[in-house]
Amino acid sequence: MKSGSDNFRASAIQGVMDRLENKDVGLVIYEPTLEEEEFAGFKVITDLADFKNMSDLIVANRMNQELEDVEEKVYTRDLYRRD
Repeated sequence: MKSGSDNFRASAIQGVMDRLENKDVGLVIYEPTLEEEEFAGFKVITDLADFKNMSDLIVANRMNQELEDVEEKVYTRDLYRRD
């Protein structure tokens, strides 16, 4: 999610999540600020290390430093690594 944003329901990634769910791809959400255990029917992971270990593919709106150690798992349209 965009830094400083709290609008989970309007996140652009939700369309991607719907498409993957329709293909029976197992999904989890990494969001450290969510207190709920599920969001939109998907399990929420709040620990980044756990999320990285359990993920085969990470779809991210933006690339950031926290994902550099698993860059080979990251799919993003953030080609220039800026906003």
